[in-house]
Amino acid sequence: KAQRPDIFIGIDAPDFNLQLETELKKAGIKTVHFVSPSIWAWRPARIEKIRAAADHVLCLFPFEPALYAAAGIDATFVGHPFAAHIPMQPDRAVARAALGLAADASVVALLPGSRASEIKYLAPHFLRAAKLILQQAPQTQFLLPAVPVLAERIRVLAAPYGLGKSLQILDGQSHTALAACDSALIASGTATLEAALFKRPHVIAYRMNPLNWALIKRKRLQAWVGLPNILCRDFVVPEFLQDAVQ
Repeated sequence: KAQRPDIFIGIDAPDFNLQLETELKKAGIKTVHFVSPSIWAWRPARIEKIRAAADHVLCLFPFEPALYAAAGIDATFVGHPFAAHIPMQPDRAVARAALGLAADASVVALLPGSRASEIKYLAPHFLRAAKLILQQAPQTQFLLPAVPVLAERIRVLAAPYGLGKSLQILDGQSHTALAACDSALIASGTATLEAALFKRPHVIAYRMNPLNWALIKRKRLQAWVGLPNILCRDFVVPEFLQDAVQ
């Protein structure tokens, strides 16, 4: 407030930045919020908070500006940074070599998420799916990128499924896993967009605390949860949610 910048740009972190932007806007400082919160998915009421906070919103997806326009908020589609960071033709051979996989191996990536709650509710189902695949195709290799702080928890969860050397639990490296794989099983979220940009066929799954699911289900605004499906306005990728995750 003392320096009076021409403009303040809050980058993501909406719980922090929207409050900060609101205070700055009240003080007469122009505010821009970069990365539209997912008002189109679960939290439509947040648009009023955005209206109070931001003079302009920069959006990652082409369908978002129209939603803001309907609410009287200026917004511009600027594209998604992944489009610049993920190559148009991912090099599967290089990724496999980096992970010690044979060029002709059958590889499935498992991405159950990066939050502790996602590991709790999804990882056992993903690992069970891997076991079933392995029973039918014993040569299949599985890659599971893990946030370092959750890696040991995933190892403990994986032990009962007897996947042995068929499973590599990676220290991060989700992009390498997606480049290396033939297909993937992925938690709903940004990773589904990454898989689409890597041009890897995948299945989307999500499961959470039943009470949270009951609350969110009532607020759900669209038929889809996966970003590829939302962008295409169709079920181009299969989705299995809550009780459908077995």
